[in-house]
Amino acid sequence: MVKHKISPQIAINYYQREENRTFYFFIKRFSDILFSILGLLISSPIMLLFAVLIKLETPGPVFFTQERVGLNGVNFNVIKLRSMGIDAEKHGAQWAEINDARVTKIGAFIRKTRIDEIPQFINILKGEMSLVGPRPERPIFTTQFNKEIPGFVDRLAVKPGLTGWAQVNGGYDISPKEKLEFDRYYIKKLSIMLDIMIIFKTIKVCLTGSGAR
Repeated sequence: MVKHKISPQIAINYYQREENRTFYFFIKRFSDILFSILGLLISSPIMLLFAVLIKLETPGPVFFTQERVGLNGVNFNVIKLRSMGIDAEKHGAQWAEINDARVTKIGAFIRKTRIDEIPQFINILKGEMSLVGPRPERPIFTTQFNKEIPGFVDRLAVKPGLTGWAQVNGGYDISPKEKLEFDRYYIKKLSIMLDIMIIFKTIKVCLTGSGAR
């Protein structure tokens, strides 16, 4: 069900350009399928190792699913390795922060290195996400931020991504308003070269932990 609508100007701008970018969107989807399959195959031993460590550290499931807002405001369930305790939201929904006390020891490491995001290759295969795009936000926060920052839902003009321009330019260290500006820039400048740049920057983040969300 569509619960959020992007502004008419963003929609017109995006879809007009989409008609002229058939090759870009074909390559993007082909790359999403190819690299998500490879990613799942290559990362399977890593996921298995951390699945065991997660179970040893805290009780509860290894995987964590959460409703997020996707393309054109259609909700879907994102899949992650669990990085918090099972009672992380006993007081209600909370936006993740730097040095979040709810994060476990193993969780802190997999969040810093982005290992917790690996299962989202499944979301990419299903077509709910892309390798690169604005990070998907929760419905409750999408509504809240759109009230505080008119136009926040403009991020929904493209598929959400495993990584994005905002994530490699600050991650947790930027406000929702700053995140929106980075995401608007990405939507405006959509290109294969920009996607490649973001992927290489993401690899750097994973290896160094800098700018981790």
